[in-house]
Amino acid sequence: MRIGLLMDVYKPHVSGVTHFVCQHKKALEDQGHKVFVFTLGNLDYEDDEPRIIRSPAIPLSDTGYYLNFSFSRMARNMCKTMDVLHVHHPFITGRIAVRYGRRYGIPVVFTNHTRYDLYAHHYLPLLPDAMAQTFLEAYLPAFTGQCDLVIAPSKGLHDVLRSYGVTSRIEIVPNGIDLEPFRNPRGRRTRVELGLPESAKVMVYVGRIAPEKNLAFLLRAFAVVNQELPETHLLLVGDGPEVDNLRDQAQKAGIGDKVIFTGCVEYEDVPDYLGMADAFVTASVTEVHPLSVIEAMAVGLPILGIESPGVGDIVVDGVNGFLSGHDLAEFSLKMFRLMSENDLRARLARKALEDSEQYSILNTSKRILEFYEELVARYRERPKKGLLSLIRRMISI
Repeated sequence: MRIGLLMDVYKPHVSGVTHFVCQHKKALEDQGHKVFVFTLGNLDYEDDEPRIIRSPAIPLSDTGYYLNFSFSRMARNMCKTMDVLHVHHPFITGRIAVRYGRRYGIPVVFTNHTRYDLYAHHYLPLLPDAMAQTFLEAYLPAFTGQCDLVIAPSKGLHDVLRSYGVTSRIEIVPNGIDLEPFRNPRGRRTRVELGLPESAKVMVYVGRIAPEKNLAFLLRAFAVVNQELPETHLLLVGDGPEVDNLRDQAQKAGIGDKVIFTGCVEYEDVPDYLGMADAFVTASVTEVHPLSVIEAMAVGLPILGIESPGVGDIVVDGVNGFLSGHDLAEFSLKMFRLMSENDLRARLARKALEDSEQYSILNTSKRILEFYEELVARYRERPKKGLLSLIRRMISI
């Protein structure tokens, strides 16, 4: 099968969507399929994988995203030979996918990776918040109505999409990862390098250091717990616009020496940083189905998070971690229990490791492939009409 994965931005941009698409592509290729990534910009980037098709585009300030409403001639010619188009962003490449799908008789699948309702200011920065929200409420149902299938990575997101008036077919397929690197970290990074005592009890967060991740709340909770458990440390792995503000907050709270900021790290080093820790913590309430939580579980870390779509679809309170309300006292108490009750933490960790198996990229990609095959078979049953359909069929042979 020839599979086209369409993205507004791909490597070297770092995001959970990029990591997922890269691993999904490899899993499909390992099964013998030819998989292409169609994306915009970064024309001079040297790709380390085959079949990455880039089209020229205009950079959107310093966001890492690019703008163009069409692909290059070469990309368009490649696109029309695909058996299925799977788009991962709804705006630019989403519109392109729908247009090419209709023109060439190719099924279109859309995976909703982001809480666009909560990130409206990011994706539509020129519009006032209220107008951006109204636009999204109208746009998402209209766009998804032109797709053959919508994939929601979690039940929570499925419900959010329905609440926004999306009536298209939605299937829930969780995000997957390659478990092996997390089950067996290479150990190239150590606590000593970061100045962490070997006897420390370490909590880790991995992800973007940005306001929407609610890290100021996480630091406040950690400051409370550290007063009672001074051996605890917090490791923040990642980079973003909130680093300086959070450093200042940690210093003012008297925990500056207990909070470690690593900055941006290579994805292949993430298992090592997770392997240094005793638990994974996040206060984000804007997730869809966070890979970072799955990765931590695959290392064998219990999770502390806030009950919300995404995190609440992975973490089972008291089973593989703790879920809290968005309340500082409750969150701090559960953090204290997680770090002070060693037997409890070990039990939660064992279950987290066991539960991570369901998120193997091999399992999730196999499920998505079944949907591809179903849609392609349905399209092939339709009568072929017109010269374009005949030409495409001849090209695909």
